[in-house]
Amino acid sequence: MRQLFLRVERTTTFIALAGACAMLAIAAALGVFQILTRFVLEQPAEWTEVLIRFALIWMVFLGIPLAFRQGAMVSVDVLYRWSPPRVRRWLDAVVALAALALVGVIVWWGWDYAQRGSVQTMAGLESLSMFWAYLAMPVGGLFCALGIIGNWLDPQRNELETAQ
Repeated sequence: MRQLFLRVERTTTFIALAGACAMLAIAAALGVFQILTRFVLEQPAEWTEVLIRFALIWMVFLGIPLAFRQGAMVSVDVLYRWSPPRVRRWLDAVVALAALALVGVIVWWGWDYAQRGSVQTMAGLESLSMFWAYLAMPVGGLFCALGIIGNWLDPQRNELETAQ
């Protein structure tokens, strides 16, 4: 069961990271397009600014799960290094529970915020609901929860092990 969960978690983290990379590429391409239309063609495309912001929001919330998976988001290095192995496992559990609680709040309120924002439209893109921008919070939070549990089941502490 543990191996199955870790396989699913690796797949979902890869999907989230691929999505974050795609959003970065989209934001960069739209930024170049905006510069060309504004300064070369002197016909600014206002809709690109909104989509760049949209892509950056999604990029952040899809990139965070990898940081959680690698144990880079919540780090208690000094306490971890000074503790015996039994205490280290307890620290891992406490940090995982605290991070899951925080992510749970983000998912809960992110979903509520997305639903409330569904009646809004994006400025410059009246056909696109703000729901899709706000949905990044609960979706990213769910990916984060999988990464947190994956890191608790199979910790990746390479930077700590090489530093000792």
